[in-house]
Amino acid sequence: MNKKIVLGALCVLLPRLVAAEGLFDAQEFRLDNGLRVIAIENHRAPIVKQMLWYQAGSTDERIGAGGSAHLLEHLMFRGTKLIPGQTFNTLLEKNGAESNAFTAYDNTVYHQLVDVGRLELAMFLEADRMKNLDIGETDFAAERDIVFQERKERVDNNPSGRFFEAMNRALWQEHPHARPVSGTDEEIKHLTRQDIEDFYKRFYVPNNAILVLSGDIDAVTAKELAQKYYGNLRPAGKKSIRSDFSAPPEDFKATVDMKMPQIRGNRVVKIFVAPSYQKQTEDVYSLMVWAAYLGEGETSKLYKKLVLQDKVALNVSAEFNPLSRSYGTFAISAMPAKGTTPEQLLAKIDQVWNEEMQNFDQKAAEKIKRKMLAGLVYMRDNPEDAAYIVGAMAAAGASLDEIEAYEQNIKAVKDADVRKAAQKLRAHAPQVTGILRPEENTDETNK
Repeated sequence: MNKKIVLGALCVLLPRLVAAEGLFDAQEFRLDNGLRVIAIENHRAPIVKQMLWYQAGSTDERIGAGGSAHLLEHLMFRGTKLIPGQTFNTLLEKNGAESNAFTAYDNTVYHQLVDVGRLELAMFLEADRMKNLDIGETDFAAERDIVFQERKERVDNNPSGRFFEAMNRALWQEHPHARPVSGTDEEIKHLTRQDIEDFYKRFYVPNNAILVLSGDIDAVTAKELAQKYYGNLRPAGKKSIRSDFSAPPEDFKATVDMKMPQIRGNRVVKIFVAPSYQKQTEDVYSLMVWAAYLGEGETSKLYKKLVLQDKVALNVSAEFNPLSRSYGTFAISAMPAKGTTPEQLLAKIDQVWNEEMQNFDQKAAEKIKRKMLAGLVYMRDNPEDAAYIVGAMAAAGASLDEIEAYEQNIKAVKDADVRKAAQKLRAHAPQVTGILRPEENTDETNK
């Protein structure tokens, strides 16, 4: 698999290859049927990560058919007309491959980590189930029951899961992100095999997917193998992923205050509707810097002030996620320390936000950016991390040039950019504040 790329091969085999110098030095091309392929070369170990990102998740489900994307993910492991039953799993296990999948709002992703000598097997199997999935009634009923039980375990019987679903409903309102990725109990119970087959036929097509190959493989070989295994698959007549999303109204604020059993201590969360690679893109990198500075790890300002200095919180963190076909999110979560009420901790979080927004200068900006960029070395050297980051950014709408320029875009952020983005988010972004309390005594804090 580790062939040398020469100019003649590039001219003959990769007429549409786009090369980019940057973070991953990845290269991309499209097959005639619309499949986007990205190759990330890394020869440190004889392994390759294959990730196939379908740009279809719960966001794309028909109203009333929630859970379709997740149930289809399960059924993709139940066999095809060519590879029946559990043969898919058995073949990969016997060949030492790690295989899994996950469903999210905007994507459903299938991935394998294999020895480079077993890559063609993994590509053959993945391409086969893009074309030949066989959904039998028995398999459908069995997997629907498994998905229903997963929902019970992870959400209905999990106070945190129910809490975050309530927050999402309050924040997103009519937006598809207000609906749970799993679907509701009633939706799952009423899903039909036809619902799943319709979703599969509509979205599981080459021009609605991104194939990422990361590891001991070069771009020429990646193109050859992608063409060999995926090139003859049917394209869709028209790319059908949804992109027409509206945000909740500016300045919208809501509060979710819940009491639940099984909760040992209070928890507070604030979630803002935030920019993404698709919406309000100018603030994306500034908010990455702000999230890292404010709440990433034990050296962050929130942690040092609220946990170490004032001792009003047991933990606190901030996270910014711009990887969405719609709007992103900026979230802060914390647990009050004994003697601190949720309301007091929320006030402290606001106080630190406002103080640090005023204090943030170019010296602070350069320090946090150096820390962020130091972590890129490990991400670049790990084929699995590289495949995930590149795939997630590409699926969220970032071009390869944008992905490769990630390091430069972080370096370019100025302190004034961060203050402006933080102020805009704090003052005007739609937001929801959540408090989760123990049911038995709402005045009792963590013990």
